[in-house]
Amino acid sequence: MAYIKSVRGFTPSIGENCFLAENASIIGDVMIGNDCSVWFNTVLRGDVNSIRIGDRVNIQDGSVLHTLYQKSTIEIGNDVSIGHNVVIHGAKIHDYALIGMGAVVMDDAVVGEGALVAAGSVVLSRTQIGPHEMWAGSPAKFIKMVEPEKAKEMNIKIAKNYLMYSKWYDENPEDAI
Repeated sequence: MAYIKSVRGFTPSIGENCFLAENASIIGDVMIGNDCSVWFNTVLRGDVNSIRIGDRVNIQDGSVLHTLYQKSTIEIGNDVSIGHNVVIHGAKIHDYALIGMGAVVMDDAVVGEGALVAAGSVVLSRTQIGPHEMWAGSPAKFIKMVEPEKAKEMNIKIAKNYLMYSKWYDENPEDAI
């Protein structure tokens, strides 16, 4: 079972049908929606401010989500994919967005609906990424527009795949998809 810890009077809230890897850490003021997956060695540290995660979000292995005390929060919409080893620090990620492996998204940055942040990118504080934009680099810069329906379709597929993968870890493997 994942490490779930109350801090400062805040206890994490986990939605229905969520997969939490055994060594994931979920701490403090964290609310996770339904059908989410939090993978191995991931840390959601809501000790200094809130982390709010929508439905069907997958937060992949080694990712770290944290905030600034009394300054920034994390808000993640629905059907969002957070790649392996991502750092999100006090940012807002809208529905159907994809944050690529190893990316860093800093305080008060906003990633728009259906936007893509390429692997290894660094999104600086207060950066505004518009809906359906692809950004890449360090620091991240606008690359091109992404076709809205393709982005949405891709992220719904990824979300469904991660929900399927999580079933492989059920205690009753015969029930897996």
